[in-house]
Amino acid sequence: MRIDRLDSYKKIEELRGSKLLVYITGDRPNAETNIGKDILAAFTNHLDTIKKSDKISLLLYSNGGSTLTAWTLVNLIRSYCDDFEIIVPFKCQSTATLICLGANRIVMTKQATLGPVDPSTNGHLNPEITINGQNIRIPVSVEHVNGYMEMAKNDFNITDQSLLKEIFLKLSDSIHPLSLGEVYKTKAQIKMLAEKLLGYHEIDNKNIQKVVSFLCSESGSHDYTINRNEALELGLNIEKPDDELYGVIKNIYLDIENEMELSNPFNINTLYSINGNSQYNLRRALIESVEGGADVFITSGNITGTIIPDIGQLIVTDNKTFEGWSHEQ
Repeated sequence: MRIDRLDSYKKIEELRGSKLLVYITGDRPNAETNIGKDILAAFTNHLDTIKKSDKISLLLYSNGGSTLTAWTLVNLIRSYCDDFEIIVPFKCQSTATLICLGANRIVMTKQATLGPVDPSTNGHLNPEITINGQNIRIPVSVEHVNGYMEMAKNDFNITDQSLLKEIFLKLSDSIHPLSLGEVYKTKAQIKMLAEKLLGYHEIDNKNIQKVVSFLCSESGSHDYTINRNEALELGLNIEKPDDELYGVIKNIYLDIENEMELSNPFNINTLYSINGNSQYNLRRALIESVEGGADVFITSGNITGTIIPDIGQLIVTDNKTFEGWSHEQ
């Protein structure tokens, strides 16, 4: 719990000469959360409590989320400090990597990873598939669309413009043209945001386009992981923590991992079979600081079971009673 981490938080502030913010979006299977604009009010309250500081460190763990929130969050934090750094204990993927680009430097442990920032679009006109009788709209990956056209040109050596037009029209049979337009707009926007954020990063100007190109398209797939050495080779300003700092970072992460049960999949059927009708309370995301307390994204509910008389089948139902942010001192 947070009270057990306070000494570690204070130790990082002492070692880094900074004020510390901690932001975790959980990746617990079946209970994942993402970076979203709903964090901005909580971050503002923490920053108002911290007040203007020479340096702010953000310990960040996330699989990603809203790219525009990354841009807003970086500018919000930087309005409270002159020097902004990010500490990566483990995963810092997609939009979380985009946030890192807006820091002066990135402190990466040996197990820390960054990732590509090529986004997926999730519009109402996206393709639809049926899973277990439910119609679900699937994300459209910017790089998957690019890969489709590049495969036609590079692997099959198609250069005739009329044939390429037919290939594109075939794609639009499966993906609505407006969704394809959103893909193009999103790709342009993500490159623009990456370039702007790298303006804050302590990076050689000649490496900016190299970093943007690799993170936005050249990495091959969205789940590609960039370790500390490769991040250095790209030209990012990466710092390796010494043994003392590494030990503190690791202890904080392990304590949060345990509190949020990140390695334990959430399964309502298992909970019901163990406990019968039961309540649950999931801590799914955290924003914490020494002075500002903790803001926790919580999902609560009741799990009930009903037996269908005619066939004797047990139906387990998840009845959510609360979902949102809660402030804890």
